[in-house]
Amino acid sequence: MRVAAILVAAGRGVRLGADRPKQFLELAPGRTMLQMSLDALTSVPAVTEVVVAVPQGALAEGQDVFSELRAGRDECTVVFVEGGERRQDSTANAFARISQDADVVVVHDAARPFASRSVIERTIAAAATHGAAIAALAAVDTIKQAKHHGGHAVIAATLPRETIFLAQTPQAFRRDVLADAMAAASGVQVTDEAMLVERAGYHVHLVEGDAANIKVTTAADLVRAQTQAGRNGATSMRIGTGYDLHRLVEGRPLILAGVQIPFERGLLGHSDADIVCHAVTDAILGAAALGDIGAMFPDTDPQWKDADSLELLRAAADQLRAAGVQIGNVDVTVIAERPKLRPHVDTMRANLARALGVDVSAISIKAKTNEGVDATGRGEAMACHAVVLLASVAAGL
Repeated sequence: MRVAAILVAAGRGVRLGADRPKQFLELAPGRTMLQMSLDALTSVPAVTEVVVAVPQGALAEGQDVFSELRAGRDECTVVFVEGGERRQDSTANAFARISQDADVVVVHDAARPFASRSVIERTIAAAATHGAAIAALAAVDTIKQAKHHGGHAVIAATLPRETIFLAQTPQAFRRDVLADAMAAASGVQVTDEAMLVERAGYHVHLVEGDAANIKVTTAADLVRAQTQAGRNGATSMRIGTGYDLHRLVEGRPLILAGVQIPFERGLLGHSDADIVCHAVTDAILGAAALGDIGAMFPDTDPQWKDADSLELLRAAADQLRAAGVQIGNVDVTVIAERPKLRPHVDTMRANLARALGVDVSAISIKAKTNEGVDATGRGEAMACHAVVLLASVAAGL
């Protein structure tokens, strides 16, 4: 079976708001979205040719992309063509360059740079058997159909989610099926090739897609894709540790992760002495090489007297985002003989999650005793250890 592929990379990426088409943006150092998408197709042994549709006037830039991938890929021919005004026009321009003896044609969107070999191969196999197939994800949320009422969107119907699938690419077709569908497409506006084939009367089969096979459309998508691309590299992660200890004294509230916990004593400190927030702040600042909590919020500065440590943690998280860094997860261990912290852990986790701008599932808090050993074990102090994993979304980290 001879398999050809079309890589649709002719869009301008207007919704992303970048200074150039999104497919030419780097997701990892030296790796553009177009390079990664092309690499995904050429890594499949069955694919022997790829035609890439790029924006008008961008043929030279496309050739530069392939020159960096050429080594070891002589068995797969790659050519570039200019795309058209619409997606279907770009596909048609590329299809005209596909070999006549191709049995199956794969169409893939360059805005999906994480298509796995297994997804591509099972889509090809289904198209060879059934004539047409697309990768898709089954809906997991309740699906609401909307209508406009009084200038607002309201629910018109609740759709059975077992009938709803979210289309991805690759999409694959027998050559004759796609040719027939494209010949009948005059005057028709479609959003993907499967719509053309459906309109031509063919059944399009669904194969299991991949949640990692995301499409980059908005600026938020780009950040997610850069993080995802970075996580595949050896130097994209950083781990930080934090530690804090304060003495317990009478006349002070006991505040841990922003929760005031009923107890006869509290922690002594310049701020609210929240050892959980302090340890987490030190961990994230250390992992990002942004200093430590003492440098950022010195206890010699009156403005931090009795300060809310959740706000200090939020300020540190803002520093992370400015540095192009995202928090993967946080693991906290509080060491105290008393009081029991288990009733408060859920609220503590939620407070940290809000301050850091992450889902609560990324936050773990555990409480341990020191078995009566040293000042902490004697109940004279409390301590906290924190570990954080950071993911870079900027090449500089």
